[in-house]
Amino acid sequence: MKSVSRVSLVSIYFLTAAFVTTGFLWLDIAQLWGAEGVISRVPGSGSNYCRLRFPAIREDTLFSSRPQLKDPSDGDIIDFYGPCDYDPLGKSEIARQRADVRRDRRNDMDSD
Repeated sequence: MKSVSRVSLVSIYFLTAAFVTTGFLWLDIAQLWGAEGVISRVPGSGSNYCRLRFPAIREDTLFSSRPQLKDPSDGDIIDFYGPCDYDPLGKSEIARQRADVRRDRRNDMDSD
């Protein structure tokens, strides 16, 4: 009985290690390519800048603690040139899109 238990424990250990390693590998790949939601990334020649295309942030989540990107099929796509590792849900992009919404709302109120 002891040998069966020991084999089971060793098997569980190796399976757990494999799952953890696979999870870290996927996280590294995601970080390498940037955040989720990037539709295309075209590197510029001789630089670490890229032309990125990604969906805008949904306005109903823009001012929340967990903003979410729009569905790409909505057609609200941002064409961005900057660092290849730019995050479409990073602090700078959230701040930029919030400022755009505030400006648009202010302009709407001024035109009424």
